[in-house]
Amino acid sequence: MNILIAEDEQDLRDLVKLHLSKEGFNVLSASNGAEALDLFQNNNIDLAILDVMMPYMDGFQILKHIREVSEIPVIFVTARGEDRDKILGLGLGADDYVVKPFSPIELMARVQAQLRRYYKYSNAKTSSEITVGDLVLHKDSCSVYKNHNSLELNAKEYRIIELLMDNPGKVYTKKQLYETVWQDTYYGDDNTIMVHISHLRDKIEENPRSPKYLKTIRGIGYKLEKA
Repeated sequence: MNILIAEDEQDLRDLVKLHLSKEGFNVLSASNGAEALDLFQNNNIDLAILDVMMPYMDGFQILKHIREVSEIPVIFVTARGEDRDKILGLGLGADDYVVKPFSPIELMARVQAQLRRYYKYSNAKTSSEITVGDLVLHKDSCSVYKNHNSLELNAKEYRIIELLMDNPGKVYTKKQLYETVWQDTYYGDDNTIMVHISHLRDKIEENPRSPKYLKTIRGIGYKLEKA
């Protein structure tokens, strides 16, 4: 799993990264808020550990951006232990709040607990059938229907629509989409993605030029509009 840590104190950042790596996580680290947001937008992040006070963009601002597209667990690690800061962070959608100084072992336990909770909940929501508007996807048979009519999709088109229907409203960058569907390293091959998105729109949209479902988020990627 990919863990994002955003912390401007290098010694603490390195310490947390060391412990996370020992637990088998792939760690992406940032020393400021802008860098952290860029890492989040261009990678599949499973959990984020955010300091509150950072250069360029604070943890609260980053959390707002994350919650616009994702429900991954977010843990704040900060020296600001006042109740009003905790209430603000949790109110914005943080899942946990750890005040410095802290035990790295305790933080690792909190990380594991949040991941267990989140993915147990996510798996509980997973169904062999997904419905978004008049689109219905059957995972068991790898088939998609629109208004009860079967759609002829190739393998890549099916994997794209399955990913997007599993997470309606979530924005996927082109990099995330390519590496998840094609299971290969993304080298900026926008044309391949655009062709498949265009063909998919032709099959699921009433008017592909003004799509109801498959939306382009200019400069970022794509999402499936919630019904």
